[in-house]
Amino acid sequence: MMMNNRTLKKTTSMGFQNPPQAATYHPTKSPLIEFPTSPQLIFGQEILHFSHPQHPLSQINLPDLFTCSGCREFGAGMRFTCQQCEFQLHEFCARAPDALKGHPLHSHHQLSLYSKPVKGGSSKSKCDICSKPIKGFAFRCNACSFQMHPSCAMLSTTFNTPGHVHTLTLLPATMTSNGDLGFVCGECQRKRSGREYHCTVCDYHLHAVCAKDMINGLHDNGIKGVEKPSMLGTAARLASQVFVEFIGGIIEGLGEGVGQAFAQNIIKGKGTSGTTRRTD
Repeated sequence: MMMNNRTLKKTTSMGFQNPPQAATYHPTKSPLIEFPTSPQLIFGQEILHFSHPQHPLSQINLPDLFTCSGCREFGAGMRFTCQQCEFQLHEFCARAPDALKGHPLHSHHQLSLYSKPVKGGSSKSKCDICSKPIKGFAFRCNACSFQMHPSCAMLSTTFNTPGHVHTLTLLPATMTSNGDLGFVCGECQRKRSGREYHCTVCDYHLHAVCAKDMINGLHDNGIKGVEKPSMLGTAARLASQVFVEFIGGIIEGLGEGVGQAFAQNIIKGKGTSGTTRRTD
């Protein structure tokens, strides 16, 4: 469902008068995209968001890991959270406008914000920037099949990382979409699918998915390696655990049996020994 018809109620700490408009981007010196504040979100102590109208959300900053209730991806640090339930949003998901016009990663078409992924399986719901599945909020093009996470929409064609002195440039999609896992990333030290940033000075590479961890708060709060396990891996671990417990139960049972037999032999030995003494 597209978000163009969403509405928000006014609270004591927020209000809006202008109707929703598409956000148009203009070239800036910053390598990161900054969402213009959505007309429905005027910052104050609390907001009411279209995805959670029953409770207000408060803006807080905590270092712990959380799963965004909007895009269904991990985050840490700044967020909007409900004080009455477990609903939480990335700051950029809460700020996301209804539409993006002239975005540097897809400048020739307007992108609209949707709250649910495309139907038809995981092959049709992958982000065109990081190549990870889209499970919730996403910006989608109505003219073609392009789509990306709100966190990926915070990226631009260039990127600056604290771990590298040079500005990185995003490689064309054609260089990372032919099935080749590409180059070894300077951040995670491995190869993976998705778009990549490249340093033209020293041949340093950075995955777009690693770059967005520097946007969603994971990198700043020292959180690494939080990929969700696959269902196959989870099933294998559960099966392994059940097997270990089963073998452990057998060994424990055998141990109890041996112990009982040993104790019975001792008792018999004592009985025989005592009888012999009485006979002498």
